[in-house]
Amino acid sequence: MLKNVLNIKQEDLLKEERRWLADLQVILAKLGATEEDHATLKRSIQQLDELFLLVVVGEFNAGKSAFINALLGQTVLKEGVTPTTAQVNLLKFGENTAREALEPHLHALTAPIDILRYINIVDTPGTNAIIQEHQTITEEFLPRSDMALFITSADRPFTESERKFLVQIKDWGKKVVIVINKIDIFEGEDDVEQVAAFVQENTRQLLGIEAHIFPVSARLAQKAKRGEPALWPKSRFEPLESYIKETLDETERVRLKFLNPLGVGNRLLTQYLDITENRLRLLADDFAMLDDLEKQLALYQEDMQRDFKFRLADIENVLHEMENRGSDFFDETMRLARVIDLLNKDRVQRQFEQEVIADTPQQLEQRVNELIDWLVNADLNQWQAVMSHLEARKKEHEDRIIGDVGSAFRYDREHLLDSVGQSAQRVVDTYDAAAEAAAIAENAQRAVAESALVE
Repeated sequence: MLKNVLNIKQEDLLKEERRWLADLQVILAKLGATEEDHATLKRSIQQLDELFLLVVVGEFNAGKSAFINALLGQTVLKEGVTPTTAQVNLLKFGENTAREALEPHLHALTAPIDILRYINIVDTPGTNAIIQEHQTITEEFLPRSDMALFITSADRPFTESERKFLVQIKDWGKKVVIVINKIDIFEGEDDVEQVAAFVQENTRQLLGIEAHIFPVSARLAQKAKRGEPALWPKSRFEPLESYIKETLDETERVRLKFLNPLGVGNRLLTQYLDITENRLRLLADDFAMLDDLEKQLALYQEDMQRDFKFRLADIENVLHEMENRGSDFFDETMRLARVIDLLNKDRVQRQFEQEVIADTPQQLEQRVNELIDWLVNADLNQWQAVMSHLEARKKEHEDRIIGDVGSAFRYDREHLLDSVGQSAQRVVDTYDAAAEAAAIAENAQRAVAESALVE
């Protein structure tokens, strides 16, 4: 439908925009965008083929439905002091007045009203409705809009909920026009101008823009169009109608229509770029943690080698002491004066065992056992420390990957950490202290025996 009002230059621009948006969809898929965000972008792209979409938003009692009825010149929407709009109402041109449910919370209303020939108007539930579902419906429909008409009430302008919703409008890159409704509650023009200045200043501080602001009375405008023309100037509705019908001409509507999916795409791209940067920082921390583990293991190896030398030297000292006793024994025994004693083999053997060997085997066994226990416990403690470090790392940053947005990345990251952790866990689980001690004992005994032979 949009193509019918485009010139050649605009059609070329539209084709280029569609290509860019198609590339963006691929990028978002690679970044792990949620189905909801994909659907949001897809709907904004589909809006390129529709008429200009003017979405009316505001608090539930700001008079949104009354404003739309005044703009249309007919009572198309139900009005009330309680929340009367439970779904999004899409107003379109039609030869007959009718209502059709397009989605569970989206109804299409057709009416033979001229302004609807070139603009579709949307009435939304209140942004501060008591029913939370109404708030959610409004927030979800906002990205589809080409322009937001924000209705605030003159008796409570710029409330906190309105501030928050205006920020959402800005984040989606939407053009916003602010309407201050119910100015008929004021007795003089000074009060109206004072409220308008208040809203303009707060809008400037909040959004950083000079927004179009229109103080109006939808109630007086409706009465004027129903047969009381004297009330028309007091309603101050003329400037707003002129803006919508004249300032918001075909060229401006096309421009805003083109900007709609670009604003949505920019919002989503910024969101996922922030997520990606956060992931990169997280991975950098993970790699730093792994480097730290490698350094700790290298230091552990150095410490073990140094301590092992000291413990081995203690064992060698036992052998050296036996060697010294042996030298003294031979010096004392191997003399001609004791040649008769040397002929008594059993006696020499007993004396050698008592004076030279003595408790050397027991000392060696004790020190070797101490060495074995030290090695086994040190290795096991080191692997358990690695496990604890990895587990703490996993839990430390769980809050930095939230919801479905990070689900795939979280799975890949945890899988990587788990694979490292599983290797450490496998060592811990399969670590047979008895078998390890036996193997070390056998190697130690062999080393001691070889040392003894050398000595």
